[in-house]
Amino acid sequence: MITLEEFKKKYSDKCRLIGLDLGSKRIGVSICDEKQLIATPLKTIIKNSQEELIKKLKEIINENNIKGIIIGNPLNMDGSFGRSAQSIKDSAQNIEKNINIPICLWDERLSTVGAFNLSSQLDINVSKREKKIDENAAAFILQGAIDFLNN
Repeated sequence: MITLEEFKKKYSDKCRLIGLDLGSKRIGVSICDEKQLIATPLKTIIKNSQEELIKKLKEIINENNIKGIIIGNPLNMDGSFGRSAQSIKDSAQNIEKNINIPICLWDERLSTVGAFNLSSQLDINVSKREKKIDENAAAFILQGAIDFLNN
């Protein structure tokens, strides 16, 4: 895996990226435009197996000409690595072994809360909000990363 700073140096040309909010069963996926201005929720993948997840990610990557993956990293509120962050790092390394594009971890503290609060301001009912929370969290993660890349 590379840092977002390394990604920015190596891949100065704008390109489409996907953001992932990795859960144990539900994976939120978001995508950005080629100019890396706007992250948009794409879908939620129900993870039945690691192999199936890799297959679905490869389909998304090929269909959308994706050049990088941003994965939310659930650091503790004090910035330290906890059990969740280690689990995400292990999953990211497994994805990296099977998918040949750069993968970066991005601090996702409060992304689910932020996504839920944002969607609550959009007058969306609670059941729809909860159904889309993973992909909205992925968009929140990706938006933070592309905002960093653009600064």
